[in-house]
Amino acid sequence: MSMSEPVIHYNLARFEISASRLDQCPPDEGAEVAFAGRSNAGKSSAINALTQQNSLARTSKTPGRTQLINFFSLNVEGLKIVDLPGYGYAKVPIAMKQHWQRHLDAYLQHRESLRGVVLVMDVRHPMKEFDQMMVDWCEATGIPLHVLLTKADKLKRGPAQNTLLQVKKTLKERLGDNVSVQTFSALKGTGVDQLRQRLNTWLLADVESAEAELD
Repeated sequence: MSMSEPVIHYNLARFEISASRLDQCPPDEGAEVAFAGRSNAGKSSAINALTQQNSLARTSKTPGRTQLINFFSLNVEGLKIVDLPGYGYAKVPIAMKQHWQRHLDAYLQHRESLRGVVLVMDVRHPMKEFDQMMVDWCEATGIPLHVLLTKADKLKRGPAQNTLLQVKKTLKERLGDNVSVQTFSALKGTGVDQLRQRLNTWLLADVESAEAELD
């Protein structure tokens, strides 16, 4: 490890900008990791636990209210985490769902700086329609996927581990080494270190390869 290798301090994450369309996103440079998940899966809580900030990502009593792509800059220049729109809530009008899906798809298809997707699923209700859609997209594009099985505190250890093994088996058959799966609890703080390690691997890869070229 190089002495000058940057260290990401997730607690220093800061809100940068919201975008409703791809052309409103920040310049497509550096490296970013996107968080996606069905409404009510615990995505905002996971981002807040990751960054040790209670309200960085807004947790809403009305799931699906987050209709924008939200960008958060990290302390290392050019690195970001991205909160993709909550999706799949029944009370949201069809037209709005279609708008989200269209712009979500544009972001996922064309964003060059995207290094990986964190897909947030409730451990009690994994692999729903939206989750399948995201897995299909990662399979088609080869973008690495990390699955967070959230709300693990709601299950006993045995059932949580069984779900972990099932989801891992299903996804490994399709994505091979391009997928990783973990359990997570924002409430208890379990799994946060494992998530940070995964993000570090993705976000710092460009920095490390640039340093290697300089050596």
